[in-house]
Amino acid sequence: MKDRLLQKLDVIRKQSDPHAFILADAKDADMAWGIPAAGSPAAANGKRWNTMPEFRQSIREIVEDGVIDILLASVSQLGLLDREGLFDRSDVTPAIRANDTTDIWCGRGARYREEASRPFATCDLGRAMAGTSAKLGLYSITFNNDLDADHESLEAFKRFRLKAEEHGFRYFLEVFAPNLAGRVTEGDLPHFVNDQICRCLAGVPVDNWPVFLKIPFLSPDAIEDLAAYDPENMIVGILGGSSGTTHDAFKLIGEAQRHGARVALFGRKIKDAEHPVEFVRHLRKITDGDLSPEEAVRSYHDALGSSGLAPKRAIEDDLKLTATELSYAR
Repeated sequence: MKDRLLQKLDVIRKQSDPHAFILADAKDADMAWGIPAAGSPAAANGKRWNTMPEFRQSIREIVEDGVIDILLASVSQLGLLDREGLFDRSDVTPAIRANDTTDIWCGRGARYREEASRPFATCDLGRAMAGTSAKLGLYSITFNNDLDADHESLEAFKRFRLKAEEHGFRYFLEVFAPNLAGRVTEGDLPHFVNDQICRCLAGVPVDNWPVFLKIPFLSPDAIEDLAAYDPENMIVGILGGSSGTTHDAFKLIGEAQRHGARVALFGRKIKDAEHPVEFVRHLRKITDGDLSPEEAVRSYHDALGSSGLAPKRAIEDDLKLTATELSYAR
């Protein structure tokens, strides 16, 4: 991990700066979506989907701007960018997606999410570390309140932790809400997710705990409960989910920070923005306390105008709140 990230983690654990916040851009969509992962193209170029070279260019622009702290990507794409020395000249920390559970197999026509999540990793940790500069990665787990499925997922998590420790690899833990409907009542869902996280780490030496968590924002109380559980050792982060309006994204990060989250990993919200670099700059202005979410939406629209870019929505529509984020696919 780069010094900037290490310093922020230390400040967050010591709770010495209320504005200390880690921003990550999740550019690992090719592990889930296939060809559509690179995103819809601009109307002017006449293509159906962006290409991976265009996707890598978007990564370069975000990393070179330097506002984010972590860039998460697949092993294949990070390896290609490493050949260029992208991270050698940046203090942004590279990270890889270390596993791809079946509930993120979201390609066109796929129905895998209709069954309980199963553990799987395309990535071989040793080969990934040899082929990229990453010493940090995301590990994902989904609890479905299903004994067999959750037991299998926890066994896989245990094997990963032991291998990560053997290789000197650090990880952050992504925990989704159940991908099967009706497994947990709506009222119990935030507590179920929180309790499964704390329970599954209780028997693990703290040195092998995740660097931070990545979870859905299920309720303000749930974020506060988890953030207060063991703040020196457990840092709470949120996932972004689907694109939504600009206000959806800005409000989410503002509310998450207000209730104790200190990390945000946004993927599609950044990728699908009209100006991803400017979008990230405004996320930082919110976490730094310089703008409220509503002010940031207006400022972002002003920045689009200054850049000669047309917004996808009128300002009145972009100020609406529309999204509830529970999982990768929603």
